[in-house]
Amino acid sequence: MLPPLESAPLEGRAASNPLPGLKFTLGFTVFYLSIIVLLPVAALVLRSFHLSWSELWALATNERALAAYELSLGASLAAALINAVFGSLLAWVLVRYRFPGRRLLDGLIDFPFALPTAVAGLTLANLFADHGWLGQFLAPIGIRGAFTRLGVVIALTFVGLPFAVRTLQPVLENLDRGVEEAAACLGASRFRTFVSVIAPTLFPTVLTGFGLSFARALGEYGSIKFISGNLPWTEIAPVLMVMRLDQYDYTGAIAVALVLMLFSFALLFTLNWVQGWASKFQQP
Repeated sequence: MLPPLESAPLEGRAASNPLPGLKFTLGFTVFYLSIIVLLPVAALVLRSFHLSWSELWALATNERALAAYELSLGASLAAALINAVFGSLLAWVLVRYRFPGRRLLDGLIDFPFALPTAVAGLTLANLFADHGWLGQFLAPIGIRGAFTRLGVVIALTFVGLPFAVRTLQPVLENLDRGVEEAAACLGASRFRTFVSVIAPTLFPTVLTGFGLSFARALGEYGSIKFISGNLPWTEIAPVLMVMRLDQYDYTGAIAVALVLMLFSFALLFTLNWVQGWASKFQQP
């Protein structure tokens, strides 16, 4: 018999790549990002140059704008923290346990993605109104979920939940169970195993889900428009920006939009830095 043919060494052979070379793909990537992201951002910044620094500062820091920034950041932070805790718990249950209705529950996680935000806001407003299905039980004890700041937090929690759950699920599914079994064999309790083994591994991913949920809440508009009732001092920054556009106050809307853009960039840079810092504590 003839000896089997040896495969040619990989060294010197052209690398197999289904896509074109680096120059073409990099050029297309830069062009696409420029059209989708950089040009709109540059247009907003250039449009703000028509205002003097004193005018821009006055429009961006008046009393109503500051109240909108405070509510936007505070409500978004509260919603992101709620989603980070309960979204992680929900992802853990969906991955680690099997029970009737699990697939239905898993599918409902994506419901905020498919549901228009305006419909979500209208539904939540009717649900938590004083005479709504849930509001009729909450109102007598002094809890009002619609047309208040609490309603804003509820709406932002609803739209941001899928980001926290879907970010953590793949990591939980690929988590090595052998490490947990080794910790149990060495005498570690379940709590000690979670704190010392599981939590450091999941923390960067939970932080990513928190950041995505926070960013999604920071730019939300549709659901807030209905559940906040457009009442003064219960409006977030995107709602205030659209209200100024409706009043043909383009300079005021640009000032608020510029501040929101700065908040978004600061959030992204901070999140990337914190993720890099948290990954140092991840188990090898």
